[in-house]
Amino acid sequence: MTRIDQKFAELRAAGRKAFVAYVMAGDPDYATSLEIVKGLPAAGVDIIELGIPFTDPMADGPTIQMAGQRALEAGQTLQKTLDMAAEFRKADQTTPIVMMGYYNPIYNRGVDKFLVDAKAAGVDGLIVVDLPPEEDAELCIPAQDAGLNFIRLATPTTDDRRLPKVLQNTSGFVYYVSITGITGAAAAEAAEVGPEVARIKAKTDLPLIVGFGIRSPETARAIASVADGAVVGSAIVKMIEEKHSVPDILAFVKSLADGAHSA
Repeated sequence: MTRIDQKFAELRAAGRKAFVAYVMAGDPDYATSLEIVKGLPAAGVDIIELGIPFTDPMADGPTIQMAGQRALEAGQTLQKTLDMAAEFRKADQTTPIVMMGYYNPIYNRGVDKFLVDAKAAGVDGLIVVDLPPEEDAELCIPAQDAGLNFIRLATPTTDDRRLPKVLQNTSGFVYYVSITGITGAAAAEAAEVGPEVARIKAKTDLPLIVGFGIRSPETARAIASVADGAVVGSAIVKMIEEKHSVPDILAFVKSLADGAHSA
């Protein structure tokens, strides 16, 4: 069992929904970013999504694009993102870390080297948004063989014909994108998400977590009530962009986590 599997087993036993928080590694700088990441578990975060900054983040909206740009300008690299995970692990051996990003930096490093280094740094899973199931031999299967979960995205356009392919080598959880389009673009609606979640859950035993368009504790609660949990990214990243203090950012995260956990 990975830390992700363990976390969902604990949440199920407690009858609780999961709250997942996304932050861009190195935004606005390494030290501040690490301080935020270290504070997430105490703010109620069950799983941390750590963004790998990349120059061409095609699935991300302006908020996360700008976060990646700030991180790159501050000197963040894939190595420093692995270093951040390793630093976090010194004090926390239980909170799962999922690295989320694009294939280019991983390919550039070399898949085998990256997987060894990610495992050593305490990373538990990967979301690589530009590798479709047809390319599973590239990274998905080697990652699973290395003991890392490979988490796939399903979207409103993933029809019943495509869904089995998407689910085929997925592990850890399924990330359901609640809206069509880029991150941070629109608000998620539980009434629309619920039937889609039920459709996908009929085809898999994996937990299903919903992200995109969740900006408030109320929405986090509504979405978590129809799924196994909620992910928030852009709303947290926006607070970092606006230069809020770390305690204020973590207080906001806690309000979102409380919302999801009250579902």
